[in-house]
Amino acid sequence: MFRRSLLAAPALLALPAHAQANYPERAINVVVGFLPGGSTDTGARLLAERMAPRLGPNARMIVENRPGAGGSVGAEYVTRQPADGYLLTLSTASGHATNPAALPATVRYNPVEDFTHIAVIGGGPLVVAVPRASPHRTVAELIAAARAANPPMLWGSSGVGGIGHLTGEAFAHRAGIRGEYVPYRGGAAVLEAMMKNELGFSFEVMASALPHLRDGSSRPLAVTSRARHPALPDVPSLHETGMEGFDIITWNVLQGPRGMPAPIVERLNRAAVEALAEPELRRRMVQAGIDPADPATPEQTRAFVAAELEKFRGIVRDANLQLGRT
Repeated sequence: MFRRSLLAAPALLALPAHAQANYPERAINVVVGFLPGGSTDTGARLLAERMAPRLGPNARMIVENRPGAGGSVGAEYVTRQPADGYLLTLSTASGHATNPAALPATVRYNPVEDFTHIAVIGGGPLVVAVPRASPHRTVAELIAAARAANPPMLWGSSGVGGIGHLTGEAFAHRAGIRGEYVPYRGGAAVLEAMMKNELGFSFEVMASALPHLRDGSSRPLAVTSRARHPALPDVPSLHETGMEGFDIITWNVLQGPRGMPAPIVERLNRAAVEALAEPELRRRMVQAGIDPADPATPEQTRAFVAAELEKFRGIVRDANLQLGRT
């Protein structure tokens, strides 16, 4: 359900052997660059609960929320911390791919080189949604209306440069839509605008959008993954609707500061992969709207992040976006 081609990684520096052998000797903090309650925060807490016992009988993993700028505030904080394995982060497509691609002047870290990549954790598609009052029942109807709209049709997502923004730009570029993007501060604000019929359509992460789609506050027209999603089996993918090859997902990757010792990275990777193999954890993640990832090595995880960054840089180029440049 969550597969990508993955490859290669850097050599990692080592701490003294005794520090590696006794790891962990204190609590491990896991930074989440978003407020509590969102899909990334939920995923981090579920993962921490099942990873910690695999690191030792007294091991603890504590989630630390450092929200701001689509995850970039937390990501930058992590780059300034010691690479001793006691501070990790559950990074996202926004903080490590879309923000660096769309807002290069405002992101003060390299999402590939400034981090130690440990494991791919999970992800999921975004949803193309319209207000409940919208007359459009298919993607084709929405595209036709947006092309004809004068003034341009308004569409929105959570934040400039975020995963919803760049996915929507990719959609608009492929569809030949001259829409007007409206950024909102969070999914709740997008939902409110949709309920007020202020937007023609929106792009939101499925994990956050599901409750509102299920209660009818807004209506899904398509998902952005290549295939349909089990949570919305009757909703086609954009690939199915005629946008051949369209395949964009959001994701979570476990990382730490650059230069973590290889033995600690391998231990963390093994604990994460074993935890993700647990049926109960997988069930709880799916319930939260997160598709658990297939096993990935640290080398494959680094290659995955690098490939996703390049994909979103390509979207920025193709759509000729000029955001946050000096």
